[in-house]
Amino acid sequence: MRGLPPPGHPLISLVDYAAMGLRENHKPVNMVFEFYSVSLKRDFNAKIKYGQQEYDFDEGILFFMAPGQVFSIEYDPAQLQQHSGWMLLIHPDFLWNTPLAKIIKQYAYFDYSAHEALFVSDKEEATIISIMQDIGQEYHSNIDRFSQDVIIAQLELLLTYADRFYHRQFLTRKISNHKILERLEQLLSGYFDCENTAPNGLPTVQYVAYSLNVSPNYLSGLLKVLTGQSTQQHIHGKLIEKAKEKLSSTDLTISEIAYQLGFEHSQSFSKLFKSKTDTTPLAYRQSFNYY
Repeated sequence: MRGLPPPGHPLISLVDYAAMGLRENHKPVNMVFEFYSVSLKRDFNAKIKYGQQEYDFDEGILFFMAPGQVFSIEYDPAQLQQHSGWMLLIHPDFLWNTPLAKIIKQYAYFDYSAHEALFVSDKEEATIISIMQDIGQEYHSNIDRFSQDVIIAQLELLLTYADRFYHRQFLTRKISNHKILERLEQLLSGYFDCENTAPNGLPTVQYVAYSLNVSPNYLSGLLKVLTGQSTQQHIHGKLIEKAKEKLSSTDLTISEIAYQLGFEHSQSFSKLFKSKTDTTPLAYRQSFNYY
């Protein structure tokens, strides 16, 4: 479809975007990869969409996909130009019986959305390209019993660098990231203040992430770097804050407060409250009546 030569290895391939021919058919194309994909793209005259999220690749960025993810590509015929970059494709079978096969799912960015891609500096981009090209050179050389181990080691190095660069991005993109943090606080405050909270139950990590228009893993990683707390800890923190407010300023029973905050059973509320405050809801309320 793209005029590329056959891959040099059945389970791993490095693709140079500059070698791809321009598509004559500009209709959107939906795809599902059966392999892991690490893509470094620049001047990409198209939009890539995951679900309802889309991103214009007009800068050097890095993004990741895991097997089975659905995405679409829509080219802009008014901006046809030769784009550049590299795409590394790894079939899960290549990782079989290696330590990386067990830990690759721990690299949360494989579940990030397109708009959560990694913006890389020129220096970072050069590092990633160098490792990718080393991988390509290795599998194009004579394959021997060391080849897979060498490529796995290079791939682990690439993923570790990506972890480092994402951590840097969480810190350097302060304005956009702190806006997400502000929206999180507003979302949780509004949720627990709402009179209809009870039937909906406690807010889940997935609910919070999708309400903020980010993926759960991305939100968790961002919050860990900015605040040291996970999304679940933020939810519990806001819940305890609202519980203390109701315990100290209303005559509602413990059961009524628990129900208003989304708990089906008051025992669950009391257990969580004590685990977070080292005191029971009743003891906390009584402390305000002690003279």
